[in-house]
Amino acid sequence: MTNRRNPAPPAATLDINCDCKEYVIDYLAKSFPVRLMQVFTDDEGNLRSEAMSDTDGKPVLCPRALAARDGLIEQLCALPPIATALDAIIERFGPDAVAEVTGRSRRLVADSRGQQRLERRSPGANLAEAQAFMDGVKRVLVFSDAGGTGRSYHADLGARNRERRVHFLLEPGWRADNAIQGLGRTNRTNQASAPLFRPVTTDVRGERRFISTIARRLDSLGALTRGQRQTGGQNLFDPADNLESDYARDALVRWFHLLYGGKLEAVTFDRFVRQTGLRLENPDGGLTDDLPTIQRWLNRVLAMPIALQNAIFDEYLALIEARVEAAREAGTLDLGLETLAVEDFRVLADELLRTDPVSGAETRLLSLEAERRLHPLRFERLAKLHEIGSTFARPMRNDRSGHVALCVPARRLLADDGSVVERRRLLRPLKSANWTCDALAESLWTDIDAALFERLWRAEVDAAEAEPVTERVHLATGLLLPVWKRLPGDHVRVTRIAARDGRSLIGRGISADDIVGVAQAFGIGSISGPSAAELAELVLATGKPQPLASHDALIVKRSLVGRQQRIELTGFAAGRLDWYKAKGCFTEIIRYRTRLFVPVDQASAVLEAIAA
Repeated sequence: MTNRRNPAPPAATLDINCDCKEYVIDYLAKSFPVRLMQVFTDDEGNLRSEAMSDTDGKPVLCPRALAARDGLIEQLCALPPIATALDAIIERFGPDAVAEVTGRSRRLVADSRGQQRLERRSPGANLAEAQAFMDGVKRVLVFSDAGGTGRSYHADLGARNRERRVHFLLEPGWRADNAIQGLGRTNRTNQASAPLFRPVTTDVRGERRFISTIARRLDSLGALTRGQRQTGGQNLFDPADNLESDYARDALVRWFHLLYGGKLEAVTFDRFVRQTGLRLENPDGGLTDDLPTIQRWLNRVLAMPIALQNAIFDEYLALIEARVEAAREAGTLDLGLETLAVEDFRVLADELLRTDPVSGAETRLLSLEAERRLHPLRFERLAKLHEIGSTFARPMRNDRSGHVALCVPARRLLADDGSVVERRRLLRPLKSANWTCDALAESLWTDIDAALFERLWRAEVDAAEAEPVTERVHLATGLLLPVWKRLPGDHVRVTRIAARDGRSLIGRGISADDIVGVAQAFGIGSISGPSAAELAELVLATGKPQPLASHDALIVKRSLVGRQQRIELTGFAAGRLDWYKAKGCFTEIIRYRTRLFVPVDQASAVLEAIAA
């Protein structure tokens, strides 16, 4: 029976906001500058300021500063609460779909009607939640530092949930060792597939300052613990992401000079000095030699308005990108260890380059034949990333090769003289590259309609996935430090070849066009260069001229004629032109000079016939 005199109270509902607003407001109330300041000149003639006090020694407060502080606090208190990342994820997907492995013993969850209820979590809840994720009952897993040690969340072959993990790195903190612990939970042995790591940032450019610190510390810790930087960074970051590298420091110095010269669009010199409080000018004029460090500059920029902060970072990152691109093209960009995952490999040749007289350690040159499957970008994925056919995603096709690419905007470069270099990025099924707008306009890439683009893109994807590709790889392995400078210095790459069956080799990559030079440097006569049939493809790919076997004076080179890449022969005898034509070559008179070319589509057969 129901007690009519004392009816049951309505169900209690919770309306609790868990945010850090009170800390911000307390900070403003205590630290907002509200005292009046007076300016005076010291004995050395420098302007100084000090807080004002009345005759009784009490501080004199500024009414406008007090009103500004109180108005800011009032606005902050009126703002709706911002949920934490963990609570926002659980609220979005629901507690039945999200496995939480954290140190919380209680949490607020919302039911189907939007009402909050307090849920207690037992000590064994983390174990049950992790098992629910590994069994596929819950598709989303969120774990913190408390759940990032001693557990595994990878796509284990013995687990029911073998789907590829997509690991979002959110709030990485300042400790690189903790970040490595978390990253290692989803990337372990005996897994069906490797995870996809995605660091998460907002659109505030200044936040890259924190990601940059994590990138540098991950790389440094990997180099200290395993002797290779990829172990720490896991290739998560592009070299342009590290704002504390040599490229970034050099770019900052140039940024200061451009700022002083008035060649930047984002901010003027006077405004930057006024808002940051940095002293950049000598008393007698000119930039000071004691410019701020990168850390100090970043901290001051973070205090600026977000719009101005973003504009400054865009120009600064454009300077860094220009230096990184130049180093990449010159082959001097140090990428650390690169892993090449292959289906299988076999050793074709194994030559001894050097034996250390003290330790007996050997340096060897290996020629491998590696077989790997290509993983092209599917059209469905491309359509999700870009609105194909719009102004910002133009379908294009190369008139010579017939290949297609999607032209999308790329970060512009800032030259050392302050001029802006606009660029576009061409996305292709197997690779992508940045082009300047001037170079793209002069190339053979032309616009096509979206329907034709989709058909050609799918055809390239099908062709790439049809069967594995076989490629020749040359590695210098073993004791490399004593012979490092004797190896070719262009495009230095340290590569690990990892096969599916667990076999692996690590060494410094040697390009095919440098094999002969390495053999001559170490006095090895058994190593021969590329065959005549392989020269055409090698020259077209590298652009490096190569001598034709058995013809010391004949050089095979790549030439751009009429906006098309051709294979040209130089050093030929004028009296033998008819003989070269009989072998399949053709001539063309350009600027009153006869030049000898090889048809690109028949280059291998023609060069082989000439060398015979």
